[in-house]
Amino acid sequence: MQDKPGSTVLRNARRIVVKVGSSLVTNEGRGLDATAIGQWCEQLAALVKDGREVIMVSSGAIAEGMKRLNWGSRPKAIHELQAAAAVGQMGLVQVYETKLRENGIGSAQVLLTHADLADRERYINARSTLLALLQLGVVPVINENDTVVNDEIKFGDNDTLGALVANLVEADALVILTDQKGLYTADPRKDPTAQFVHEAKAGDPALEAMAGGAGSSIGKGGMITKILAAKRAAGSGASTVIAWGREPQALIRLVQGEPIGTLLVAQTQKLQARKQWMADHLQMRGSVTVDAGAVVKVQGEGKSLLPIGMTAVQGEFSRGDVIAIRSPEGTEIARGLANYSSAEARLICRKASTEFERLLGYTGEPEMVHRTNLVLTR
Repeated sequence: MQDKPGSTVLRNARRIVVKVGSSLVTNEGRGLDATAIGQWCEQLAALVKDGREVIMVSSGAIAEGMKRLNWGSRPKAIHELQAAAAVGQMGLVQVYETKLRENGIGSAQVLLTHADLADRERYINARSTLLALLQLGVVPVINENDTVVNDEIKFGDNDTLGALVANLVEADALVILTDQKGLYTADPRKDPTAQFVHEAKAGDPALEAMAGGAGSSIGKGGMITKILAAKRAAGSGASTVIAWGREPQALIRLVQGEPIGTLLVAQTQKLQARKQWMADHLQMRGSVTVDAGAVVKVQGEGKSLLPIGMTAVQGEFSRGDVIAIRSPEGTEIARGLANYSSAEARLICRKASTEFERLLGYTGEPEMVHRTNLVLTR
């Protein structure tokens, strides 16, 4: 562990996921803290205007629902938790929309479950939607869809969701705003010798030993969930900062390189992590054979695979499945995520994108496999 954090990590980050916890959003359960949310939204807007892309993962729906329903403690019954989430989500998204709009930035509500990110087709759809919103300069406000699922409420937490979103959009950094200054070697409320951790390697086993349990009756997460979230985010190359959410202008100061909170540095570069994920951890469902020109474009020039360069489609696969890209001789040259199913691929094989709507009934991506979802294997 080092004494000083690497200030360039956040300063160079162009795509940032920010996660804020229930105790901050609801001021320890006393209702939505519009002033605090407004301050975060002001900072998010400033980052967008600075040319960065930001996503907010916000807890608080259940806590706000508890407030509106006059419940003094978090219920245990699933149907009551779902009811609280449904009631509270109305107020949560309204405050974010209002505060971001006041700063000249549009917002979008996106409700996700872990199942959305486990299913390949839904994963790609969610990714495409979020990237489109970012390109439009809109700030997506994401929360778990607690009103329609059971296990996400029972076992899930938004620290993990923040990491999953960081992986989904290939973020450069994850910032977890919490009610603590960061990570200590022990609980400073109980151990006066506890030392503040300024920087460490994400995934270091020693970090989990330092982290305590949940510190609030409002939310589900504790420091351990943040440590594990940082470890998960590091898998796709995103470093994580754990910082006090009420630190003045925390987000602005972080991207200016100021050492705030605990920085957990990813040890894998984003490109390397994505290549490893594509090449080693996904099972292919089928393949496409391409002509010599497409081989040059994909293998030699690093371009996306266009359907016009495909000569044949093998196997049965769905949108979002991993497929192999084969040369005319049948040699695998690359693999990647398919933007079209095998049935659709057969229809658009050797066709220009201008013909997709006529053939498919809709206009989708012009690429069969986009270069960002493609890894060379030869």
